[in-house]
Amino acid sequence: MFFSSKRPTPTGLNVSRRDLMRLSAVGGVVFASGLPGRAAFAAADDFYFVQLSDVHWGFQDPKVNPDTKGSLEKAIAAINAVSPQPDFIVFTGDLSHMTKDPMERRRRMNEVKAMFGTLKNQNHIYLAGEHDAGGDHGKAFMEIFGKMNYTFDHKGIHFIALDNASDPKAQLGDAQLQWLAADLKGRDADAPIVVLAHRPLFDLKPEWDWATKDGAQAVALLQPFKHVTVFYGHVHQEITHQDGNVLHVAARSAMYPLPTPDTPGKKAPLAWDATASDHRIGWRTIDTESEPLKFTTYPTA
Repeated sequence: MFFSSKRPTPTGLNVSRRDLMRLSAVGGVVFASGLPGRAAFAAADDFYFVQLSDVHWGFQDPKVNPDTKGSLEKAIAAINAVSPQPDFIVFTGDLSHMTKDPMERRRRMNEVKAMFGTLKNQNHIYLAGEHDAGGDHGKAFMEIFGKMNYTFDHKGIHFIALDNASDPKAQLGDAQLQWLAADLKGRDADAPIVVLAHRPLFDLKPEWDWATKDGAQAVALLQPFKHVTVFYGHVHQEITHQDGNVLHVAARSAMYPLPTPDTPGKKAPLAWDATASDHRIGWRTIDTESEPLKFTTYPTA
């Protein structure tokens, strides 16, 4: 692995050169130099991007988070304080909290987009979550944020944004799988690929909707490539899962944590503990030179 000496350091946080990512409650800071396969493209400029996930704008429950607006404002302030700024910011779904009212859905999306407008960096990559798109197959999301799935290339890395949220069956669908296969056809097997999604592409806990029904087909299409990293949200916690050549990395939520996959019973947001120093909201590092990956969290709550 190669690590850049040009890493941004937030005030009061000492980040070593061994760190791959520095993640906050809303997601993380991802350095291209630490991505699998990036060493093969060392001549390309290093860069980093920020991942924010599961903002759930419109969620209200003081027992879970007594200050939802403040949580997002703190995240935005933390990102704005970083210098140099990231190349772009990725939002991996559930930007708004689910509602059956189409007008309220659009109001929440417009409000949270206005909040994102206070970020210094306005290079934004948006993905939908099921809270955004499950009620209308992504109609409101596309009106306000744009396409549901797409690709782009940035400084030697191929990015693929998938939509596994707008279909109520929690699947990608045949058309999108064919689109993915066509995009991957003929690509260099050694070149690094980053996949962005909302739900996990593997069966983390299907009974909690922590899966994509045809995700295994997408992973199979990605397996011939030696260096694939999938960044996703949905599960509101830090989880990594290695599946052959594909590394899956989950991000925390900006609003509230959820139970771990080994928790029995129903899924429900965890209650806020006013005495806690870490509400599962904080900066974290991932050391890729340790086996397994080492996580260190820096509370900011």
